[in-house]
Amino acid sequence: MSYYFNKTVRGKNFGEVTEMVIAELKTEGFGVVTEIDLKDTFKKKIGIDFRNYKILGACNPQFAFKALEIEKNIGVFLPCNVVIDETEPGTVEVSAVDPVASMISVENESLGSTATVIQQKLRNVIDRLE
Repeated sequence: MSYYFNKTVRGKNFGEVTEMVIAELKTEGFGVVTEIDLKDTFKKKIGIDFRNYKILGACNPQFAFKALEIEKNIGVFLPCNVVIDETEPGTVEVSAVDPVASMISVENESLGSTATVIQQKLRNVIDRLE
C-alpha cells in the first residue's frame, strides 16, 4: 500500500496549480490551515535555491473533530498534507497523503470509516486536477 496518491499536471504554472488545488480542497470541505513554502524556507534558512515546492496542511474540521473524539492523540497525523511540486517548468506533481495508510499504524478500528471517507475526498481533489 502506498502512503500517498498523486497526479502530474502539465501546461500550467505552479501558481495556477496551487490555486486549483486549494479550490478543489474547498469543494471537498477542506481548508488550508498551514502552507509551507520550501523554496522560500530553504533560501532564507540555508541559502539553497530549490524548485517551487509547497506543503499544504488541509483540514476538514468536521472529520478532524470526529477523529479526535475517537483517538485523542490522532492530532499527530493532522492536518492532511498535500504537496505541490514543480518538477520542471510547466510540469507540476500534486501528491496527497493517504489517510488510510496512516491510520494502519494507529490500530484503532473505529478510525477506519473516517479515514476511508477522507481518503476518497482527497482522491477526488487529485482526480479532478487537469
